[in-house]
Amino acid sequence: MARNRNRKRDVASPSPFEQARDEMFQQIIRCGVLQASPEHQKEWFDQTIDYLADRYHELGGTEVAELRTLGERFCQPPKAKQGAEAESEADAA
Repeated sequence: MARNRNRKRDVASPSPFEQARDEMFQQIIRCGVLQASPEHQKEWFDQTIDYLADRYHELGGTEVAELRTLGERFCQPPKAKQGAEAESEADAA
């Protein structure tokens, strides 16, 4: 067992998509996009997605579109649980 503990583990390098996704999330947090108005968020995403597509030229069109979708979802406010909504409607009636 002691021998297994000293072995180096093979670490898979992240794919270009994973790198671009992680970089985008870091920039969202760093740039304060979460607190920006929807118009400013759209402008920021337009510029940032163009930049990421140039930086990670390995990405295809569908992957670039998926990056934007992930980023926009990340910026949306959290949704309330459905159970809490049902209770509040019942209380209001």
